[in-house]
Amino acid sequence: MFKWTDVKQFCEKDGWKLYKQTNRWYYRKIMPDGTLKRVKIYMEDAEISALMWKEILARQLQVSQADFDAIINRPPGK
Repeated sequence: MFKWTDVKQFCEKDGWKLYKQTNRWYYRKIMPDGTLKRVKIYMEDAEISALMWKEILARQLQVSQADFDAIINRPPGK
């Protein structure tokens, strides 16, 4: 299972920018074609349900599970 901190780590490693912080972190990323991606991350270390996880990957991060894993496992600074 994945946690909200995994999503935050993904955003930081993949070049997303933090644009707002309340009781959640809000990240966005402008893609080369001009498309804007946005994600809202809860400030807790709780696990994300399987159904919600699939929705986050597909609708907000717009990456496959394999791409998410590759970015999470990438050494810092690469």
